[in-house]
Amino acid sequence: MSEKPEVPPAIDIDDIPVNTSGNLSLENVVASRRRLLKGSLGLALGSFLSPALSGCAAPPRHTAELSLAGAIGFTSVPVQQAVDFDQVIVPPGYTARPFFSWGDAVENGASPWRKDASNNWQEQMLQAGQNHDGMAYFPFDDAINDHGLLVINHEYTNPTLHPQGPTMTVDDAGVIRRPVDEVKKEQAAHGISVIEIRRDTEGQWQRVKSSRFNRRLTANSPMHLTGPMAGTDYLKTAADSTGTRVLGTINNCSMGVTPWGTYLTCEENWSNYFVNRDAQDHAQRATHHRYGIAQGNNSYKYQWSSVDPRFDATPQENLDHGGYVNEPHRFGWVVEIDPFDPQSTPKKRTAMGRFARECATLSVAEDGRMAIYSGDDTRGEYLYKFVPDARFDPKNPDRDCLDKGTLYVAVFHSDGRGEWRALVQGQGGLTPRNGFFTQADVLVNTRGAADILGATPMDRPEWVAVHPQTREAYVTLTNNVERGVKSDQPIDAANPRRENHHGQIVRWRETDNDPGATTFSWDIFLLAGRRAESGVPKHEQGNINGDIFSSPDGLWFDHHGRLWIETDYDDEEQPYQDMGTNQLLCADPVTREVRRFLVGPRGCEITGLTATPDGKSLWLNVQHPGISYPASDGKTRPRSTTVLVTRDDGGIIGS
Repeated sequence: MSEKPEVPPAIDIDDIPVNTSGNLSLENVVASRRRLLKGSLGLALGSFLSPALSGCAAPPRHTAELSLAGAIGFTSVPVQQAVDFDQVIVPPGYTARPFFSWGDAVENGASPWRKDASNNWQEQMLQAGQNHDGMAYFPFDDAINDHGLLVINHEYTNPTLHPQGPTMTVDDAGVIRRPVDEVKKEQAAHGISVIEIRRDTEGQWQRVKSSRFNRRLTANSPMHLTGPMAGTDYLKTAADSTGTRVLGTINNCSMGVTPWGTYLTCEENWSNYFVNRDAQDHAQRATHHRYGIAQGNNSYKYQWSSVDPRFDATPQENLDHGGYVNEPHRFGWVVEIDPFDPQSTPKKRTAMGRFARECATLSVAEDGRMAIYSGDDTRGEYLYKFVPDARFDPKNPDRDCLDKGTLYVAVFHSDGRGEWRALVQGQGGLTPRNGFFTQADVLVNTRGAADILGATPMDRPEWVAVHPQTREAYVTLTNNVERGVKSDQPIDAANPRRENHHGQIVRWRETDNDPGATTFSWDIFLLAGRRAESGVPKHEQGNINGDIFSSPDGLWFDHHGRLWIETDYDDEEQPYQDMGTNQLLCADPVTREVRRFLVGPRGCEITGLTATPDGKSLWLNVQHPGISYPASDGKTRPRSTTVLVTRDDGGIIGS
């Protein structure tokens, strides 16, 4: 066997477009672009809120009082461009401290983390996973601002998980092979951590290390498949003839929280883990190629299939249900978890569709009507909304309401109008003639169904945030350097820049403020990027009112109406070097002012944001720091870390 295989390159699957539909905005795109590029590069706030748009009534509380409630009261921190910068910096009067890092103990009996990464896979199962991402704080009723559960996603693994990085060898047939213990450790470092936290007698937050609530879910934890897909042939494999049981969840990026107290973790780039080596089958199976599943022996990232057959989606005629050809169909869903019941089995809610789901953000009206928004985080993919049939009743919540409802995809028209088109079999071209015989066909190939409906391809739609008072929704479009360069990704009203390196934030308001509405009005809240200065190409210029940034990713509203923005760009590459390291910023949704609140260490992404109800304790995640954070000594193995931020005077963060 060869000892030096050709290791697959490190590829960000978000940057590999698989949408060849050629969908466009359906109205005068060129004229709209001229209008959007004039002045503020977006509709003025007044016109966005005008009742004339789509016949919408003006949203509630858009007054000076609302602006004051979301006012920003801290001093901006500067960018950090030093190549060896390895800290977290917050404004004067604030303190940030590492709180929970990869390898920290979660479940009882966990071993201490070892600096040389020599912990085995059995130990990793009880420790915090890698690459902390979306998270949420769930308070206990006894002291909602002093006692709760923190639920944290672990998106994927880095080479730092192993002492010398992952081991890959090549057999005589040219296939990469992996050690089984390494693969098991990687699988154990995926998933979710649930930890109990509370303030001690001195007012300091601590982890409750022997809590019965502390729990790890991994790529091998048992879960149920529920909803319209459950029991269908699409979900049956050689290991599960029922199509209702699945092992694990992977690539958990962003999330959502339900009003009935559960956590919605989202499976994003799950296709990175599978391979289908049958070229003909791969080409014909839309549920594989439309989702970017690798074709070929050495063309995918993790190579888990060398020791775990369920990640080899090549059809096997000698095995029941073709072997594991359907295993990819069992990922890409919203997974509902009850953090307060450590014995409960998570449920993958299939009515909500299957794609590279970035988030599951709820909007709930006063009468209980609900919508759940999600981005499909790949270049040229779509924005979705799921509307449950049931309304939320706080006295008698339907805990299975996510199994029934209607899935929609967004179309952004060039005049500031938008519409949600229902992904329902038999409607809008989703018919047997186009390969959609049942609703299961629609849900397993949500992307293909959205193609037919003429959805608007977006610049990597990621996190969605909903304003706590007005219910206006905002979505981050991180970037798309191929927009306007490739013929299948032309510019349009919501995605108006060629070679979009820096991204934008788009917001919308549902007609009549109804979460279930099928029309909406929208504008571009801001275009990220550099200032309009000499030597800066026009397609890299933004219109930010305040501190510049690039590639908005995480997005979150605090209880006071401030919009928090997290970034994800390669801080070592142009044109991002001027931005320094990745950042956390705060924006006033009325004035559009933006201030930089935090900068992270070199090589990291800033992600995952949550707070106590009083807004006085805030947690965020420093994902894949590049040097030695949180030790910050220049030599210790870096660790993804949850950071706790407080004000020195005990006040509200951001005010």
